[in-house]
Amino acid sequence: MTDAKKNILFIMYDQLRFDYLSCAGHKTLHTPNFDRVAQMGVRFTRCYVQSPVCGASRMSFYTGRYCHSHGAQWNGHPLRVGEHTLGDHLRKLGMGCHLIGKTHMRADKDGMERLGMSESSEIGLRQSECGFDSYIRDDGLWAQGPDGFYDERRSPYNEYLKSKGYEGQNPWHHFANSGVTDDGEIASGFLMQNADMPANIQEEDSETPWLTSRTIDFISEQSGDQPWLAHVSYIKPHWPYIVPAPYHDKYGCDDIQPLNRADGELNDPHPVYEGFTSNGIGKAFHRQEVRDVVIPAYMSLIKQCDDQLGRLLKFLEDTDRLQDTMIVITSDHGDYLGDHWMGEKDLFHDCSAKVPLIIYDPSPDADATRGTTCDELVEAIDCTATFIEYAGGTVPDHIVEGRSLLPFLHGEKPDDWRDFAISEYDYGATALATKLGMEPRDCRLFMVADKNWKMMHAEGGLRPMLFDLKNDPKEQNDLGASDAHQDVVDLMYQRLGQWARRMSQRVTKSEDDIRNMRGRSNRRGVLLGLYDGTEVDAELLVKYQGKAPRASD
Repeated sequence: MTDAKKNILFIMYDQLRFDYLSCAGHKTLHTPNFDRVAQMGVRFTRCYVQSPVCGASRMSFYTGRYCHSHGAQWNGHPLRVGEHTLGDHLRKLGMGCHLIGKTHMRADKDGMERLGMSESSEIGLRQSECGFDSYIRDDGLWAQGPDGFYDERRSPYNEYLKSKGYEGQNPWHHFANSGVTDDGEIASGFLMQNADMPANIQEEDSETPWLTSRTIDFISEQSGDQPWLAHVSYIKPHWPYIVPAPYHDKYGCDDIQPLNRADGELNDPHPVYEGFTSNGIGKAFHRQEVRDVVIPAYMSLIKQCDDQLGRLLKFLEDTDRLQDTMIVITSDHGDYLGDHWMGEKDLFHDCSAKVPLIIYDPSPDADATRGTTCDELVEAIDCTATFIEYAGGTVPDHIVEGRSLLPFLHGEKPDDWRDFAISEYDYGATALATKLGMEPRDCRLFMVADKNWKMMHAEGGLRPMLFDLKNDPKEQNDLGASDAHQDVVDLMYQRLGQWARRMSQRVTKSEDDIRNMRGRSNRRGVLLGLYDGTEVDAELLVKYQGKAPRASD
């Protein structure tokens, strides 16, 4: 493999839990293709996203920066113009950066207009696509309500379905994400009672195979020595929880993992936690009949993802691409699925904030670590740094806050690796904010986690939540109100303060730039604190010495 031919396949699944892969210990869901990539590379067992909500998490993946730095804290929050993205970093190194699928990014149109940036220009298009050159973008949520579509952009997937004979304004819902009742009515995937039905679509036309086909098309079109990164971003196994035949009946309620929750979690709960357990999705997953149909469907969606990964791996193998293509598999967040009395992904328990991360590096330097696991604390922002270094660059650490994982892939551990990980969540746009009477600026949550403890801090004068990961790995016993653990809480707040004081906004000058500025003003004539000039080298005074000029008449 030559340096000129290093490619990256950056595969992201939406709402895929780390523990729903057989290589991570799932007992009934067999994922041989995920397992195969894990055997080819390294599986990281402690990878935390920087936010458990789609948009904010992805903006951190794509910038290598914390939400606290890039500011896009929630779905629909624009990523401000000027933020450096993965595409900005890689193009400087001669590597193309392409999108195939979802980003959940909203463009900063006000900022673009203020700067006179046309949306149709090359830079405008890249600003609108989170720095990527878009091969095909489809964010995959074409929900439609009384006020219109959730996503107002065009849907390439809907256009594809219409070209295949699936009729109607929104075949994404009526076919790909709905079943059919016995009397011929639409059985919407948004109603979880329908999760065990087969989706009303041919399997090869459903979302996951469609995006795999577009990925194969993209790779087939690449030629010459131009290296590329392809961000292949699947919408599944994200809700609506419904899957086409033959996957719809692969699993049943007997295949479900034991529920991770305890009655004691609801005794004097933290107000934020209680709010998420008692909202609509939380209450829905309290019901056994919901879990009995939803979780098998979720597993089936993952099985379909695994089969399509196998299809992609076969294509790479048949075209000799495995030898020059790094493969990265991850997710933007997890899914509670009833664990801890919750649904969705609104807090920092492992089932939500910890995600799968598997990296296959084809270089000989990685041969010694193939098939191993790494238990160090890894953050999603480390992906950006890894890609930059893999492409031959030096990570600009005044901009990118993540750190390259290449040392771990090559059998080395940096001496100064992080000893805690950070994640953030802004719930200001949710019904919980109204319920708690919180202003948006106070609706912020922070996670500080090391290998033994996890603290969740809530702004607004609320107490922290604390979990002993060593003695309570299921995170069922909140110790945040325990006086006996105040020393641990103090340590976590010390770390949170340390993180909050980091240099994160001086992105136009690197550390080396600052060092090189020291003393340069003297050589440009700025001489302060001198009495007679003997304090400095004589050459610094040359422009200030000699015969005094006389003014002309």
